[in-house]
Amino acid sequence: MIAEELINQLIPALKLTDTAEKAIIWMEELKTNELPVIENRIFKGLITEDIILESNDLNRRISDFELISDNCYINENQHLFDIIRLAQECDSELVAIINSKGEFLGVSRHEDTMKAFANTLAVQGRGGILVLEMRYIDYSMAEISRLIESDDAKIFGSYLSLDHQDQNYVYLTLKISKEDLTTVIATLERFNYKIIAKFHDSVNADTERERLDNLLNFLNI
Repeated sequence: MIAEELINQLIPALKLTDTAEKAIIWMEELKTNELPVIENRIFKGLITEDIILESNDLNRRISDFELISDNCYINENQHLFDIIRLAQECDSELVAIINSKGEFLGVSRHEDTMKAFANTLAVQGRGGILVLEMRYIDYSMAEISRLIESDDAKIFGSYLSLDHQDQNYVYLTLKISKEDLTTVIATLERFNYKIIAKFHDSVNADTERERLDNLLNFLNI
């Protein structure tokens, strides 16, 4: 799934000439703490509720405030995972999406990207999910794929995230075609891969959703 498909059409962009009062009204209506700001279709950054309220003057123009996250934008053709990564780096609820000309197209909201990410794990066929921890220098998808396929299993999807406490380490989340991952785990551990979490699909939809939520919480996204 690419960024263009994740634009939230309900979230408008403010202009530099708009008032702080207008921004607050929109934020309340949309139940968000942030809004994008544009000038001549170019993304200028985000303004937050806290920034506005600290000024204690709703008559001020948006141009009077110091915006944040002016680099929190992504190209329309980039992948869903790039949006998730950038949102983490910017510590932002919103990520702006631009076209090849640098023109603002809209924003993707954290909640929307998380739903899309959940669907990529949930709909790619029945199977199991493993989370591996390793040093980034040791990461090789080709090697991991070879080991998993040696147990007659396939990787349906993957997601790589940094360990926020030590960026020399990464977490690799894998959706694998087998429901019973016993032999896959044994193979990976035999080659010194550290399995730190294991999740199974379930016939019970509520159980499946609970386990998926646990995975998202584990990855802190």
